[in-house]
Amino acid sequence: MEKTVFEKNDIRNYVKKVIAEKIEKLKNFIEFTLEASRDIKKTPKYDSMREEMQEEIYQMQRQLGALNDLQRNMSKVLNKTTGRVQLGSLVITNKARFYISVSLGEFFFEGDRFYAISPESPMAKKMMGMESGDSFTLNNIHQKIVEVL
Repeated sequence: MEKTVFEKNDIRNYVKKVIAEKIEKLKNFIEFTLEASRDIKKTPKYDSMREEMQEEIYQMQRQLGALNDLQRNMSKVLNKTTGRVQLGSLVITNKARFYISVSLGEFFFEGDRFYAISPESPMAKKMMGMESGDSFTLNNIHQKIVEVL
């Protein structure tokens, strides 16, 4: 991986924006589904259709709760630079770029691939406390930490 300068604050703001956009999109979809469920006309399949829509709304509300938790947890992520891997670190290895923050998964920022991972994830737990130059192996994949921001 070629050496690139990353602004951790920009990445942090981007992750927060992605979560906020997902929350907004889901709220809009819940509202749309609620409106649609109110507009269902009495038909022989009325009860089963309403039941299915209620189940869908319930699932979306659970997803919304999880996204709200991500948003809350993101507010706890510090933005200071440290030499060792900890919550809020941007870890560049010879194989990937990890942002130790929340479990958002893969995302692309300015054309580069990153992984926002929870500090509870096996990958983050393996890297915690390490610094540039340290190596680790997880799932038979050996990685070397190039930089910790």
